[in-house]
Amino acid sequence: MILSQDVHAIFGGVVPELASRAHLTAIEPVLRRALTESGMTLSSLDVVAVTVGPGLVGALLVGVSFGKALAYALEGGRPLVGVHHMEGHLFATSLEHREAVPPFTALLVSGGHSLILDVERWGRYRLLGRTRDDAAGEAFDKVAKLLGLPYPGGPHLEKLARDGNRGTLRFARPMLRRDQRVDDSDYYDLSFSGLKTAVLNEVHALPQGDHARLPDVALAFQDAVVDTLVEKTARAVQQFDRKRVVLGGGVAGNRVLVERLRSRMAALGADVYAPSQRLATDNAAMIARAGLFHFEQGHRARLDLNAYASLAIPGLIA
Repeated sequence: MILSQDVHAIFGGVVPELASRAHLTAIEPVLRRALTESGMTLSSLDVVAVTVGPGLVGALLVGVSFGKALAYALEGGRPLVGVHHMEGHLFATSLEHREAVPPFTALLVSGGHSLILDVERWGRYRLLGRTRDDAAGEAFDKVAKLLGLPYPGGPHLEKLARDGNRGTLRFARPMLRRDQRVDDSDYYDLSFSGLKTAVLNEVHALPQGDHARLPDVALAFQDAVVDTLVEKTARAVQQFDRKRVVLGGGVAGNRVLVERLRSRMAALGADVYAPSQRLATDNAAMIARAGLFHFEQGHRARLDLNAYASLAIPGLIA
């Protein structure tokens, strides 16, 4: 069972205080319904896995506090495992695709984070690139808002872009140049704030009330983001000679991104695995899967486990 917080649509973005309150209200009913639908009881739980970060610390604290209380209160106690949110996204696709296992190149693109990783094996990751400002999903949502679209904006912008005419407008591909070398600091890194500003300027230049060109703007923006993500991922595939690419995060639900990745990676001899929409967005199943991995590795958290707004992904290697 997945519960979405529709209240944020009113404000055109996530309001941290409202997110925390909604978590507090929903967490127990969601757990009980999930147990009912799976035919299980609290006593049948073996391990409690909980997201500890990164993210909105208020909402994280609700989950961490509930998880610790549950692990402590169940008869005999239960092992507690803390999970990194983005590592959860790494595991999500493997729940639907058995082949989505290391070694692979990972592209994790969500509303709060954008990462390119080389995954040598579970628990052993090379962080190749990350966003220096806006995450890809954040850029989609902010540009969608500029175009007058509802929140969350990604799916609405993708739909609007289908009516656009390719070639009428083009935005530069941010931080992507042919003369970049693998030892350049921006070879894998991402940046979308400048692209967002370019869209803002284009929208402001339109005659007032002229909505006919908005699909062209949406398409040009989406093309710029997708082309950048695809080419940066291709660089990682080529450098480490990977034969699998795994997508994760909410933006992995963008069909244009998935299709272009598959087309580009086919030329490199690599297969692309993308999660369904229900596993692309934040969900408990991916946290449970990552938690199971860490539990099997012997990792345990104490009851002083805390939540963190910023947190490095575990298992990073040089």
